[in-house]
Amino acid sequence: MNSSPSGRRRRPTPSRTAGPLRGLPTLLGPRPTRAPRTANAPGSDLSRSRPLPTSPRTTHLLGTLSALTLLATSTAACTSTGSHTDASMAALPEKTPPSLSKYYEQKLSWRSCGGEGFQCATMKAPLDYEQPSRGHVELAVSRKKATANGRRQGSLLVNPGGPGASAIGYLQSYAALGYPAKVRGTYDMVALDPRGVGRSEPVTCLDAKGMDAYVRTDVTPDSKAEQDALVAAYKKFAQGCERRSAELLPHMSTVEAARDMDMLRALLGDRRLNYVGASYGTFLGATYAGLFPDRVGRLVLDGAMDPALSARRMNQDQTAGFETAFQSFAKDCVRRPDCPLGPKGTALPKATANLAAFFERADAKPLRTSSKQRPLTEALATTGVIAAMYDEAAWSQLRAALNAAMKKKDGTSLLALSDSYYQRETDGKYTNLMYANAAVNCLDLPPAFGSPDEVTAALPTFEKASPVFGRGLAWSALNCSYWPTKPTGKPRRIEARGAAPILVVGTTRDPATPYGWARSLATQLDSATLLTYEGDGHTAYNRGSACVDAAVNTYLTTGRAPRENTHCS
Repeated sequence: MNSSPSGRRRRPTPSRTAGPLRGLPTLLGPRPTRAPRTANAPGSDLSRSRPLPTSPRTTHLLGTLSALTLLATSTAACTSTGSHTDASMAALPEKTPPSLSKYYEQKLSWRSCGGEGFQCATMKAPLDYEQPSRGHVELAVSRKKATANGRRQGSLLVNPGGPGASAIGYLQSYAALGYPAKVRGTYDMVALDPRGVGRSEPVTCLDAKGMDAYVRTDVTPDSKAEQDALVAAYKKFAQGCERRSAELLPHMSTVEAARDMDMLRALLGDRRLNYVGASYGTFLGATYAGLFPDRVGRLVLDGAMDPALSARRMNQDQTAGFETAFQSFAKDCVRRPDCPLGPKGTALPKATANLAAFFERADAKPLRTSSKQRPLTEALATTGVIAAMYDEAAWSQLRAALNAAMKKKDGTSLLALSDSYYQRETDGKYTNLMYANAAVNCLDLPPAFGSPDEVTAALPTFEKASPVFGRGLAWSALNCSYWPTKPTGKPRRIEARGAAPILVVGTTRDPATPYGWARSLATQLDSATLLTYEGDGHTAYNRGSACVDAAVNTYLTTGRAPRENTHCS
């Protein structure tokens, strides 16, 4: 089933998207404000697109790629199974334990908020599910009721990824307004900010000045002194989180967030959970299915993560994924007269070398920007480039930013891309995306590396996966080694035996969640069907492919999944 170019259309451009994974903050999340997939023409106005988000599970470029889900469509890393674990997630008992009854029986008090038709409420969940009497955490919920009378099918929860991205922000700025009318007409659109995220008692770690210092830290150390400075930055970040959010940090796992979703399902009066999760949101949704297979309704997992991978393997795959995305960008770039990587027709190896040389110059001498106190360091420049890899509609913006930086030595535009990735606001403050990103990632899996020596030993593997990004992404995966709370999760397969049909969506050249991860998750889940989008960018639903949208919309409205091996373009 293929869509023709004429089937592509422009979607509304919401205000913001969602987030990262382990390592550099890999913000795993959809970017609803994207232009159509064909929008790569010279002169296209990307200023109307929403800010570029962060990624899958990490903390900053410093910790970003360690959690990022890379796309690696043809690499051995995505196709081998050697890193998979034989352990599988066990379902929880079907009957809710008496110790949780007061939480499952609470009443939500709805109030108007966030624009016409939106309502908000606060839900209480146990801080510690193993010891519910220890206290609770207050979680923010929002909804917009179905617009069609008489055809309501219940609630549809949405999560844009991260971890750390606000689901409520995504709902109110995009999902409840920009999802197809047939979906919004039959479902109450609902969002729950996970514990520690957004409006749900957000975890905090550093002040604005501290974050500015953190995100510009050199993640390609060339000496022992630079290694020590990087380790010190990771430790300072972790200590800041512990000092400000010590009680919450041990209870921000994806398993706990999934249990919170089940409680909300019950409070909404739904027998089964209907859900659309993107990027890290697919891991959250798959975890829900593993814990509560009998309560699975219609689950769409778009830009899927592989729960059976170790943190190191995940980082390696993501590194390969970003390299694949960059090569796609470079191939397009050298066909254009304004390519900053070399004159029109430049060979790809030369274009790659030119970008690497630019990063080296920025490392030796940061570039001036419009902010005198914030020059463009190598770390910030790399983050700016990575930010644009999430969406091919941002390629023209990246070309312009690199032209200014490489030819005029002006790093202002690349700095703006980096700021968008880290969700740095115009007043200099940061959202809590990066803090929550690290808190969840470092709890969900044992760290990728235990020491700088382990990173050094792994550098050849990472640099082979990506000559441009490999070194920085390897060092970024060290961040969880200094986290103040021990991990409670581990790599494990999720089978969700007995669950209703689940739809997994994968994009072949996704830079943040490698296509191989979607294939793997679809194989693990007992009732899953894989829908493939042959293209670039992070996630596929509602991004311009009529073929993908038709398949997902049909599944959400009728429960009928597409045929096995369906490919869209």
